[in-house]
Amino acid sequence: MSKKTFLLMTVLVLMLALFIAPAGAQDEDRWDGADDLDVNPLACPMMDGEEEMAEEDMADEEMMEMPEYDGGVAVDAPDLAGQDIVLVDVPKLIGIGYFAATTQGMQEAAEELGNVTVTTDGPTEANIDDQIQFIDNYITQDVDGILFAANDPVAIAPILRRALEEGIHVVGYDANSEPDAREWFVNQAEFNGIAKAMIDSLASEMGEDASFGIVTSTFTTPNQARWIAEMWAYAGECYPDMTWLETVEAQEDATLSFNQATTLINKYGEDLDGLFGMTSVATPASADAVTQAGLCGEVAVIGLATPNPMKPYVNDGCVQNVVLWNPIDLGYAAVYVMRAIVDGELQPGDASVMAGRLGELMVVNGSEILLGLPYVFTAEDINDFDF
Repeated sequence: MSKKTFLLMTVLVLMLALFIAPAGAQDEDRWDGADDLDVNPLACPMMDGEEEMAEEDMADEEMMEMPEYDGGVAVDAPDLAGQDIVLVDVPKLIGIGYFAATTQGMQEAAEELGNVTVTTDGPTEANIDDQIQFIDNYITQDVDGILFAANDPVAIAPILRRALEEGIHVVGYDANSEPDAREWFVNQAEFNGIAKAMIDSLASEMGEDASFGIVTSTFTTPNQARWIAEMWAYAGECYPDMTWLETVEAQEDATLSFNQATTLINKYGEDLDGLFGMTSVATPASADAVTQAGLCGEVAVIGLATPNPMKPYVNDGCVQNVVLWNPIDLGYAAVYVMRAIVDGELQPGDASVMAGRLGELMVVNGSEILLGLPYVFTAEDINDFDF
């Protein structure tokens, strides 16, 4: 090969790399959930009558396809049916409104039941190593049950399995672990339901060809990873002209969430039509960033958040939709599920469980208990809620 030919080939390779590199960087920026689990996008929006029929068909299908129990077992757990039990709740972190609300629900359930004591304790930052240490400490204190919301589904699994081996009952809520590392998981809403509510809200506000960015906590947080994966799958099916610009981490930190949202606003300019906040911290921070940038009405903010921090942005019209469930009910349900396990009223293979004022909750996906459909707060009703 001549030098001239070699140089020509080298130039061509470098030019090709320049064209390929941006696409690769965009795929990395986008980040679509980063796991190998299957996605299950729901049906695209339909007319009201058709939608009701589709929901009925989906409910019938779920009833027909009850997977086998895939949760763990507390080994030689003592028989405490009807007796007083002591529980510890170790959420992702303490000191934020969302987990203050789940704690409130747990205390309400404990008071109603009368034979449950539950204490919430955990790290002040969403750090999996710290969360594991808290759980380890309570295993040595011989609690009867552990409630948790995982910062990392894989990393938390070994310590939870150890709790089960020690005869301690384990129930997850909000963010799951590997299934065999806990007995049951109380799922606030199925991942594809959250995804549909979020993407449909963006399409309604900014059009079916909207471009968006996402502010999440970490790429390892299990519930957020699954919501994001399902969002992209649903958008691909129902809104193929939508553009996913980038996903950024903000560590459940208000200041970092604001800065990350501001970075996306500045980076993409007029190409940015919407911001999704995946946490109760990221969503109000993103709304604040849009407000301070003077872009209300030009950049939609849609996300998962509790009502109180979102009220100023909803009431002034900067935010149209806030997607969530009632976290008070989520904590409440988790305690009732734990009580039902201890009392022998919830066992592998059961299709439902009674949960106090919430009534009958259905079992889905083998060892998950579904709280219900996601709720979308708007200006019409957000002021009716206080949490």
